[in-house]
Amino acid sequence: MVYFILDYHKQNKTLRCGTARPERKEHKKMEERNQPRRPRRDAEQPQQKSESLIYGKNPVTELLKSGSGVDTVLIAEGMAPAVAAYYTALAKEAGATVKRVHPNKLRLMTGTESHQGVAAFASEIEYATVEDLLAAAKAKGEPPFLVLSDGIEDPHNLGAVMRSALLCGAHGIVIPKRGGASVTPTVIKSSAGAAERLPVARVANIGETIRRLKEQGVFVYCADMDGVSLRKNNLTGPIALVLGSEGSGVSQLVKKLCDGVVRLDMAAPGTGVDSYNVSVAAGIILYEIQSQRAVEE
Repeated sequence: MVYFILDYHKQNKTLRCGTARPERKEHKKMEERNQPRRPRRDAEQPQQKSESLIYGKNPVTELLKSGSGVDTVLIAEGMAPAVAAYYTALAKEAGATVKRVHPNKLRLMTGTESHQGVAAFASEIEYATVEDLLAAAKAKGEPPFLVLSDGIEDPHNLGAVMRSALLCGAHGIVIPKRGGASVTPTVIKSSAGAAERLPVARVANIGETIRRLKEQGVFVYCADMDGVSLRKNNLTGPIALVLGSEGSGVSQLVKKLCDGVVRLDMAAPGTGVDSYNVSVAAGIILYEIQSQRAVEE
């Protein structure tokens, strides 16, 4: 009996020794760690250079002095203060926005180390003047119909506004040189090409532009929540519509200069959603203007 038990344990031990052990999860995890990782996107890989990006001290200087449209000037952090001040002054005179960026970002954007600490985005379109917009209306024998941006910052919104403006018969749009989006490739794409067909004027001061328009008989409205319901307004004749920024709306100074304020009624008060997106509001108001002008004709 004793021999039987010993023999049984011996056979069982042999069986256990000859049987392959199941692979442990820990070993599997270690093997997975040792596997080559999926290659990550190289953060240092140069970005595709934009055709409108000009870089280098002399090229940027000549561009800014030429009078051609310039949207943004990029100045490297760490540039000598006197040199940075020089390009800042040139950019201000040209109506361009100035941004300070890390030198490495300039290298990635330009694809070279030889950017000399400065680059500029040339305008994607040729800007017009407010007088050009009024002349276009006169040439068509129509009362002026303009759209003014008082600080729309999102290029997608600006593009959508330009699309609606073109389709509703506006003669052009006026944007500020500073404090709002300019016409970039993103704006052009978002506008479905309308940005290349609708005349665009850039001005230093929206308020002063409103004063000039009023002197020429243009009735200026702005869109705000405390205005008169849209359909209660007479939107015929020479007209300009001012649209404010996404966050703060039309500035108080601009609002005081306007002849009237229009409001879009909402059917869901008290829900926490208290306003329309600026491009949506623009589409609704511009269509109403188009409808009233068509009836008058």
